[in-house]
Amino acid sequence: MAGRESETGFDHDLYKLFPVHAPRPEGEVEELDRIWKAPTGWGLLKGINNNYIGFFHLSTAFLFFLLAGILALGMRVQLAAPLEDFLPQETYNQFFTMHGTMMMFLFAVPAVEAAGMLLLPQMLGARELPFPRMAAYGFWMFLIGGLSFFASIFFSLAPSGGWFMYPPLTSIAFSPEINTDFYLLGIGFIEISAIAGAVEIIVGVLRSRAPGMTLDRMPIFAWAMLVFGVMIILAFPAIIAATSLLELERAFNWPFFDPTRGGDPLLWQHLFWFFGHPEVYIIFIPAAGMMSMMVATIARTPLVGYRLNVVALVATGFISFGVWAHHMFATGMPRVSTGYFSAASMAVSLPAGIQVFCWIATLASGRIRWSAPALFVTGSIVTFTIGGLTGVMVGMVPFDWQAHDTYFIVAHLHYVLIGGMVMPLFGAFYYWAGMTSKNALSDRLGRWVFALFFSGVHITFMPMHLTGFLGMPRRVYTYLPGRELDLVNLISTVGAFVIAAGVALFLYDLARNFRFTAAESAGNVYDAGTLEWLPAGLYSSRSLPLVKSRDPLWDDPDLAKDTQEGRYFLPNSATGLRETIITSPINAEPQYLQIIPGPSPFPTAAAFFTAAFFLSLTVQAYAFAMFCGVIAVGCMLRWMWDSDPPLEQKTADIGAGITVPVAITGPSSHGWWGLNVLMVVMGMIGAMMLFSYLYLFGLRPDIWIAAPPLEQTLGILGLFGATTALAWLSRRMLSWRKPGIPAGQLPWITAALAATCLALGVWWDWSGWSEAGLDPVASGQGATVFAAVGYQGCLTAISALLAGYLGFRSGRGLITPPASVTLDTVSRFIGYVGVQGAVLALVIRLLPGG
Repeated sequence: MAGRESETGFDHDLYKLFPVHAPRPEGEVEELDRIWKAPTGWGLLKGINNNYIGFFHLSTAFLFFLLAGILALGMRVQLAAPLEDFLPQETYNQFFTMHGTMMMFLFAVPAVEAAGMLLLPQMLGARELPFPRMAAYGFWMFLIGGLSFFASIFFSLAPSGGWFMYPPLTSIAFSPEINTDFYLLGIGFIEISAIAGAVEIIVGVLRSRAPGMTLDRMPIFAWAMLVFGVMIILAFPAIIAATSLLELERAFNWPFFDPTRGGDPLLWQHLFWFFGHPEVYIIFIPAAGMMSMMVATIARTPLVGYRLNVVALVATGFISFGVWAHHMFATGMPRVSTGYFSAASMAVSLPAGIQVFCWIATLASGRIRWSAPALFVTGSIVTFTIGGLTGVMVGMVPFDWQAHDTYFIVAHLHYVLIGGMVMPLFGAFYYWAGMTSKNALSDRLGRWVFALFFSGVHITFMPMHLTGFLGMPRRVYTYLPGRELDLVNLISTVGAFVIAAGVALFLYDLARNFRFTAAESAGNVYDAGTLEWLPAGLYSSRSLPLVKSRDPLWDDPDLAKDTQEGRYFLPNSATGLRETIITSPINAEPQYLQIIPGPSPFPTAAAFFTAAFFLSLTVQAYAFAMFCGVIAVGCMLRWMWDSDPPLEQKTADIGAGITVPVAITGPSSHGWWGLNVLMVVMGMIGAMMLFSYLYLFGLRPDIWIAAPPLEQTLGILGLFGATTALAWLSRRMLSWRKPGIPAGQLPWITAALAATCLALGVWWDWSGWSEAGLDPVASGQGATVFAAVGYQGCLTAISALLAGYLGFRSGRGLITPPASVTLDTVSRFIGYVGVQGAVLALVIRLLPGG
């Protein structure tokens, strides 16, 4: 039978006709168990399996939820009565800053990201996500950095400027202590963990799906995590840029936010809220994906409006980036701007409303089986809807002027975050616990947990709307009697302890029933229809199934048995190593076999020394910081060494008569996709630098000096152009060699020359501005120009380091045709840095600089 050729060259129709194998030989399961052996004891420090790392990551995020909740109880005790003296003013300021910072940075985003890393491999039908060592590095960074950040509160070194850290309050003039530096450097590097997880999730969702799982058959949670990952790589660079600029101002007196020298404190607000408002949806979107999965199972019917939900998720992510200044209506923005951002605030509620109505329609069209997850789902819909309605209210400019910085905003924020993320997460704990625990959580106790938590939320935060209308401002540690605030604050404090009782009961349920396991679980307690409920071990399911629908377990009752018997793809290890199938991004057709590196201590060591580097900078121990930085880089290079091993086996049989290559390079490789995502992150940081430059120029163009001569600019552009050309040439040289014969020194020498041209261009750019009389201490122009050039210099240093690493591998004879992952990655990175340098130099020197 003739079938049409697919994008990968396989006969598409025959591939569908013959998906199932005969039963596999004995001993294959034992071999898989040996290859994917579970870490034990100290070996846990080397573990990289996403089911372990995802569980550890989620547990750590929940720990920070508990710690931040304890801080909230302290604040509520302080506000239970007027003129209370439970917490001194400075301690209270540290409590509310740490509470907000930990809930947003250390709980909300890491929790949903960790849930994605835990659930996605099995939900997508993959052995593993593509970059498990990077995920392990991100987790240990998060754990070490988060605990160090929280520990600052015991030494009165915690930040006290609010989780948004507005200058000039946080500038060196008003906050000379290192408390603010703990926030700027601590949170800045913790965000690296989030970005590492986002790279893992984006590439995993697009390239690690089971054969046949087209984009239209992908679980809605996978769609949500894909949008989540894209939003992180677009939004988080803004907070990295903002914290870096404020730390530079504090450390070197560069006036980014000082209006007396051409800076502006509102620049911080633009950068922060470009991250901060999309972050609300970064938190909500994965939780919405969980809701959609749970709603379908609760109602025992497919999700109503699947494609509409996908469009709503994408639209929410897109529109959310146009709403950031809705937090700045009270700053004196022009009417045109306030009108635009008000309209965008209205528009972003539409896709969220679509999802809510799809959930209600799904519940109405099926037959609800009331359980703990069902209660949390319905409670989430009610609570989130209330928060959404108040969000529409504060999106109206006249109302926002009245309610801004009152407790009405506190109520709105908590309704949205608790209804949109925390309640779905608790529902997910009960729903998916059976996937990672030998015992399911108690449904009876879960109902009590819901009752306490749901009632406590509304007792706490519903009165805060009235508190705000009565004029109580946010972020005050006490208030005067006789202003009708006593009773409503007391009610809110009682409600906070009701919430705490619900969380305490949940902890009891965990202690009594939850027993983590990666190979043996309670199973599909709620009879769901997606792949994460297949029988699984450390290597996910025994064989990787062919997916024919969105709910494969409902549509094929024998699927679990057939996969467990090894009747589908990759029932064994085709190479004797850890591996997974990389499929095409749209139709999920097998393209090649990825070799997954095994456990290693180097991601953990790299994370430890990276955290030590940033924390040493915080306390100004610069020599020790440099030492830790060198060790961290060495550990990273050592873990990269195993990522491109020389392989004798070039092809592998994955079953159904399909033979695929082993470990390829180029646009089809997962490494190519991962580097592209990383380059988007670097480009967004550069874009935030350019935005800062142009924003400050628009405020005070009269004090800016002229750019260096045009011929110097052309020379710099020529050096950056030569960088990109040489980087491209180094890749092309590999194709000129015979397969299997080491490529010799020429490709890496060419890459090293590219890095040299890059360094010369950065040095010429820096010296040119210095000779023109620009001083980074004297003006906002100097600060932004030298910050942009300094950023380009950091990427240049990384390029030189990677060129040296490439040379070392080349000297060992490990760069061989027809393809080399190391050469491909290094040359593309250096080429990109050259392009970015040209763009930064061109804009800064030619747009307003002259």
